[in-house]
Amino acid sequence: MNRQAQACVLLLLGGAVLRASLTDLYLRYVKEGLRPFLIAASLLLIAAAVMTLWYEMRPALRRTTPAADETHDDHDDHGHAHHEPRVAWLLILPALGLLLVAPPALGAYAANQSGTSLAAGGLPEYPPLPDGDPADISVYDYAVRAVFDKGQSIGDRRVRVTGFTVAGADKQPVLIRMRLSCCAADGQPTKVGLSGNTPAGLADDTWIEVTGRYTTRMGRDPINDFEIPYLEVESWRQVPAPRDPYE
Repeated sequence: MNRQAQACVLLLLGGAVLRASLTDLYLRYVKEGLRPFLIAASLLLIAAAVMTLWYEMRPALRRTTPAADETHDDHDDHGHAHHEPRVAWLLILPALGLLLVAPPALGAYAANQSGTSLAAGGLPEYPPLPDGDPADISVYDYAVRAVFDKGQSIGDRRVRVTGFTVAGADKQPVLIRMRLSCCAADGQPTKVGLSGNTPAGLADDTWIEVTGRYTTRMGRDPINDFEIPYLEVESWRQVPAPRDPYE
């Protein structure tokens, strides 16, 4: 791979990252707050590629370069041509992936490979629930209050949470929302079991909005053996996947 090819690959990679950053595609991989850094990084990649192409293609530079120097650059001391590592071509793959076949956000498969995120611990304090009936909260917020606060900060309030479904060990649906610290590589699922008026016959990765109340029922995660709280479902409805699939 010569310098021109390297610059083209760099330009392709920078363009792919910029395209993802200017749409909601980047939300499948990183948290929303990282968008400015992705845009800045992609612009730097594009600038580096353009400068490399400009430097390599300047006619004046080629005319002033001695033939002896060209010979020295193309061959090493043993008379063999220099070659850049072929592994550099692999940079094309993530670029093409972002441009042509963007992988989906983490879903049921990833959730089935990891234990619930609650094993990391609870919150130092539990602020009042948002106003309204039902109160709109995250899956993680409900799970933390149910496990570590024993539902005291929820009381008899109705809550509304949104997540995707995964069939549990007993074939009953489990509501899940993936939680990120930084990017999809560190994503962990928050799992909430459903009881009462539970949905039936839903495929994995079906997004639903659930309204219900706190229940003392608890289950165990088969992966890390941590507690999984339950939500007593009063009503539910299927909804489109949210713009940001993570919490």
